[in-house]
Amino acid sequence: MALTGYSWLLLSATFLNVGAEISITLEPAQPTEGDNVTLVVHGLSGELLAYNWYAGPTLSVSYLLASYIVSTGDATPGPVYTGREAVRPDGSLDIQGVLPGHSGTYILQTFNRQFQTEVGYGHVQVYEILAQPTVLANSTALVERRDTLRLTCSSPSPTAEVRWFFNGGALPVALRLGLSPDGRTISRHGIRREEAGAYQCEVWNPVSVSRSKPINLTVYFGPERVAILQDSTTRTGCTIKVDFNTSLTLWCVSRSCPEPEYVWAFNGQALRNGQDHLNISSMTTAQEGTYTCIVKNTKTLLSGSASVVVKLSAAAVAMMIVPVPTKPMEGQDVTLTVQGYPKDLLVYAWYRGPASEPNRLLSQLPSGTWIAGPAHTGREVGFPNCSLLVQKLNLTDTGRYTLKTVTLQGKTETLDVELQVTPLG
Repeated sequence: MALTGYSWLLLSATFLNVGAEISITLEPAQPTEGDNVTLVVHGLSGELLAYNWYAGPTLSVSYLLASYIVSTGDATPGPVYTGREAVRPDGSLDIQGVLPGHSGTYILQTFNRQFQTEVGYGHVQVYEILAQPTVLANSTALVERRDTLRLTCSSPSPTAEVRWFFNGGALPVALRLGLSPDGRTISRHGIRREEAGAYQCEVWNPVSVSRSKPINLTVYFGPERVAILQDSTTRTGCTIKVDFNTSLTLWCVSRSCPEPEYVWAFNGQALRNGQDHLNISSMTTAQEGTYTCIVKNTKTLLSGSASVVVKLSAAAVAMMIVPVPTKPMEGQDVTLTVQGYPKDLLVYAWYRGPASEPNRLLSQLPSGTWIAGPAHTGREVGFPNCSLLVQKLNLTDTGRYTLKTVTLQGKTETLDVELQVTPLG
């Protein structure tokens, strides 16, 4: 009667004689899940009676895979036999469609006619075709220097090696310092803006590699370095000088993510403007003053501001009289608006006609007191900025109006304007 694998195991315990000549190689050397592999035996000698194959680290019956009788070709499966294994007459072991569970140590035990035994060791490592991993993040939008980043490479292959990529390239050294021992988790305390970008992880083994889709990280910061620029590119100083009646655009810039909210103020009073720029279409003395831009970041809850003083340039000293409206009609009011009047004004006077005729005086404003003149009709009103309001125009109001100014230094200047009243109908 042929000996079973269990009988040979008992005999081996009695007549153990370990040799060192048997070697076992794997074909293919790096099998992938689903491959057919063979543990090829080399160095067998003498007339052999039987083989025992063990799928485990020791010659234990619990790891017995199969026993094989050379003379009859009979094979008896052991406790760990899966149905995929077959022993060849030359002692080699075939495994069909290997799975990751077939990885491990394999031991061949041989018996000769003198019941002497030799053993050889082989190792099988079955590599998976790796599925695409996924990067999991505790958050994809973090505040600089406040929040902690945690990225985990999730993969169903626990034995696969992991490497990380940042914006398509190798992970920077600064971030690698935050890797977990198994390389699957990145932890970064006090995240920085330069660490915003696309992160990917890649799992690999000798026969397969798979990279995750990128996950994009945003780092909020700022606002910082708030400044006001002139015409979007020219950095200003503390003061901007602008020619009279010209336009000016102030741009508010800062380093901020996301784009901040904007609030503009003029001489401390908020303006109805929520844009990153402020337009001054026609520069006059009324637009002179301090302009402030306040920026607020709704994500970081931080804010900043910048201010600039806007003044008329020296060229704006020359006065100009502009009727508003420019073509008044009979019955309307008109304001003779004075632009560029002297800031050190002592007194001014309006005349209905040339200033050389005192009886044509309409009104004057010395030291803040308004005085009516001989030509005053009761419809004229003077203002501290030298402007003159003429109410309920009639056709006789058509003609020349003259402004005379005197400064604290005694400088006198005369300027006139022709007013044309358009009749109704």
